[in-house]
Order: sequence, then structure tokens, then C-alpha cells
Amino acid sequence: MTYKLTEQQRAKVTAREAQERFDHFLQKVADWEEIWSLSDAEGCVMLTTDDGEGCLPVWPHPDYALDWATDGWDGCEALKIDLQSWFERWSGGLDEDGILVAVFPRLDEEGVLLSAGELTESIEALLGAGGD
Repeated sequence: MTYKLTEQQRAKVTAREAQERFDHFLQKVADWEEIWSLSDAEGCVMLTTDDGEGCLPVWPHPDYALDWATDGWDGCEALKIDLQSWFERWSGGLDEDGILVAVFPRLDEEGVLLSAGELTESIEALLGAGGD
């Protein structure tokens, strides 16, 4: 079960700059041990950067993810990725496939882009326990 998020909190966090949203994402992921993305019947939603690189958008709470479930993605649902699964399967698989991670994008901004391995290192550093 994820943390409670009010509309006021959601608006305040969403309005922050990309780096501040990234820091918020790290703290919430470390506290709640879950990452959220979007999926539909065909799998995870993927974004394409201006440079043509594929990336997986991730957020710290399902409500942020669902903000994206509009227009062509209105059939999408929030996808919970528990932190252990991220460490064991997702991070390495995304890196092997050359897919970046877009951390806490907004509809008007792609957020912080980095490799899944770099994101994992950031989470582990915050946890201080090597991903345990």
C-alpha cells in the first residue's frame, strides 16, 4: 500500500523543477520501496526522447503516473514495481535493452533521464544498505 497523497501535495510536487522531483522520487522510493509506471494490454508505456531514445517513465506514486493516462494512453493503468523486482529484474533488463528511465516526467517536461543502473545506484546510496 502506497502513501496518501492529497491534491495540494500533488500539485506542489508536480510544480517543482526536474531535479527537485527526482530528489522527491528517490526519497519516496526509499521510504515506500515501490516505483510506479504505466501499462496497458500491450505492456509498459514507453516514451521517446527528442534524440529518439526509448525510455520508461517512472513516478513515486500511482496518481502521478495516472496523470499521464490521457489521450492515446487513456486505457493505461498504474503499474507497481516493487523495489526488490526493480533491483533483480527491471534495472538490468532495461540497461541490456538500452532503455533509459525518465524519472518523474510531467506532461510538459521529460524529467531526469538516466540509465536504470544509475537510478539503481542512486536508490541504493540513499538506502545505505546496498539494495537490501
